[in-house]
Amino acid sequence: MTPNELRDFLNEKVERYNRPDFISSDPIQIPHQFSQKEDIEIVGFLAATIAWGNRKMIIKSAQSLIERMGNAPYDFVMTHRESHLEPLDGFVHRTFNATDVKTFIRGLRHVYTQHGGMEALFEKYHTSHSMQPAISAFKKHFFEIAHEERTQKHISDPLNNSAAKRINMFLRWMVRQDKKGVDLGLWKNIPMAALSCPLDVHSGNVARKLGLLSRKQNDAKALVELDTALRALDPYDPVKYDFALFGLGVFEQF
Repeated sequence: MTPNELRDFLNEKVERYNRPDFISSDPIQIPHQFSQKEDIEIVGFLAATIAWGNRKMIIKSAQSLIERMGNAPYDFVMTHRESHLEPLDGFVHRTFNATDVKTFIRGLRHVYTQHGGMEALFEKYHTSHSMQPAISAFKKHFFEIAHEERTQKHISDPLNNSAAKRINMFLRWMVRQDKKGVDLGLWKNIPMAALSCPLDVHSGNVARKLGLLSRKQNDAKALVELDTALRALDPYDPVKYDFALFGLGVFEQF
């Protein structure tokens, strides 16, 4: 395909998958359940954190977390005492367990009380063309609280050559805004042009078949290569193509 043909092909797939009926089968349905900004941020962050494996199980586990927080996540985060964390005992999703959840609750309160919230942190550290320095800085500040070392693995660091798929997906949810109703677009002061495509097995394989990516590993270097290719197609809203790559890989077995 020529560059124009590729753009037209991918734009068609974006139109097919970037629509409200996508929500019911995707973890993005979790933050869509809430209306308060901080509630949306918190449950979106938690849902994205556990977004690996079967999507039905991801949604089920995220729903369980919401219920364990009394369906009031921001209030739970900000007002909890240690005894209030007992409902989180027994939670497990893959390698993310109750110890990790409790640490995340404490880390989130630290971010809101000491750093002005998640949006403020990401806004402070992003550049005009990348969120990856902001992700690394967010992780550093998030774990300023006491924590077990094992829990750190649940927030990837792009500066350690991670593609940081799950947190880049969270950022797409929070920042990207259009009139389709899927992404939430809560954070208005971060440019969509700075977002990176969530890179995983499906999107990586499709990108390689389409000639958008040559690097074999799904790591930070591959993310830069894919970002460059997608920004050439749409410099203003490059991560809209996540819908195309995901849909082609998961729904069409491209």
